[in-house]
Order: sequence, then C-alpha cells, then structure tokens
Amino acid sequence: MGTYLLFLILPMLLGFVVSSRLKSKFHEYAQIPLDAGLSGKEVAERMLRENGIYDVQVVAADGFLSDHYNPATKTVNLSPDVYSGRSISSAAVAAHECGHAVQHATAYTMLQLRSKLVPIVQVSTTLAQWVLLAGIGLFFGRGNQTLLLIGIVLFATSTLFSLITLPVEYDASNRALKWMEATHLTGRNEHDKAADALKWAARTYVVAAIASLANLAYYVMIFLNRRDD
Repeated sequence: MGTYLLFLILPMLLGFVVSSRLKSKFHEYAQIPLDAGLSGKEVAERMLRENGIYDVQVVAADGFLSDHYNPATKTVNLSPDVYSGRSISSAAVAAHECGHAVQHATAYTMLQLRSKLVPIVQVSTTLAQWVLLAGIGLFFGRGNQTLLLIGIVLFATSTLFSLITLPVEYDASNRALKWMEATHLTGRNEHDKAADALKWAARTYVVAAIASLANLAYYVMIFLNRRDD
C-alpha cells in the first residue's frame, strides 16, 4: 500500500491542489479589469495580427478553462469567460493560446513533434490500460510478462507526450508575456498578475507529467519484481 500511495495517490493529490489553486487564481484575476479594456477575443485578434498571422480564427468554445489552439482547423478556441471577459485573466489566457498559434506559424520544433505524436497517443492510451491490466493479471490470473511489457511501452508514449508538452506550454506563455509587455497591453502590476496566472496554468502540465512518470515507474517496478520471481 505504501508503494501504491507514493507512485499513484500522491500525484493525484498534488494535481488536485494545483488545479484548485489555478481556479482560484483565475477567479481572482478575473475580477480585475484590464486597463486596456480589451476582451479576450480582441486581445487574441490583436496578437495574431501583430505577429503577421491572418489565417487563424478566434472562436468561442464551451466549458470553463477549455481554451485551446487547434492547429488542424487553425482556430484559437476561447471559453466564454475568456472570449468575452475584459480582465487580466482573460487577456493572459487568450494571449497564451495565441502563443501556440505563433508556434505553429513559426514551425516551433516541439509543437511539431507533439502534433505528430497525437494520433499515436490517442491509440496507445486506449490500448495501454487494457493491456496493462491483462499483463498484471486482472484477466489471466497471475498475469503475463509479455503483455505487461507491451503495456508499459504503450503507456510510455503518453508519458513522452506529457514531457514534450511542458516546453510547448512554457514557451507559449513566454511568448504571450513578452508580447503583452512589449505592446504595453499590460502595466507592471497587471503583467505580474498575468504571469502568476499563467505560471499556475503551466504547473498543471508539470503535475500531469509527474503523475505519468510515477505511473510508468510503478508499472516498470511490477514488471521487474515479477521477472525476478
């Protein structure tokens, strides 16, 4: 039980804490109007335009903090609070998502690599859980080492994806913050708050990567222990 707690439950608790903190920060800075008075949609359109990007649309998306950039459709999708909001939070999130659009337009290597992994991860993630369970022994009693190893390899692709996501997200935030500062969209006090909001958003990806690594290590440990039996 102690090993299970270390590898699986602790990352889950850490993820809950960081996610709660992110939501708290978003709500806090959503109450502070942006001095420039622009909505998230307007911030996004301005950043795209000033980076020479004219083939990306800014559209509204459903859900809370569901904001994302879709390279396949070339759309910056903003949640309702960000799309219409005129706060520090909405400006920071909108600029961050446009940071991904700038990455795409400039062929940022890590984004290209992550995009290539998407279809592989979609398949491997679905298969990994079932193959791992079969390998551990849920379906075959004592388990099967070959299936367990295959499951570990499949799971490792999602872990790799989580690790590659980190520089992609941090780079997008850095691009957003540099642009907001260079264009004087945010004053010093506003800029610090925008940076704080994006910092906590990035930490959710750090926790996801830690959790994935912990899970991978746990399965590897099971494989090695059974090999020695």
